[in-house]
Amino acid sequence: MVKVELYTTMFCPYCARARNLLQKKGVSFSDIDVMTDDERRQEMIARAGGRYTVPQIFIDGQHIGGSDELAALDREGKLDPLLGLAG
Repeated sequence: MVKVELYTTMFCPYCARARNLLQKKGVSFSDIDVMTDDERRQEMIARAGGRYTVPQIFIDGQHIGGSDELAALDREGKLDPLLGLAG
């Protein structure tokens, strides 16, 4: 099973879009709220190579990017293999 991590905030529409896509695919993920947790936000920025916008998405430790990058991987047929889903 792959490990999917989302660094998010509660009222972010892009975060909601990323969550919905993963839920539609039946993938479980860790939702790490950085809205009020500066330590986790700094962790996110360090892991994401300086990117500070949310969401920041990681699959098995690999930085995917944000919601747009996740959707692009799905459109290109590259997301399911990353998630370990049969294609």
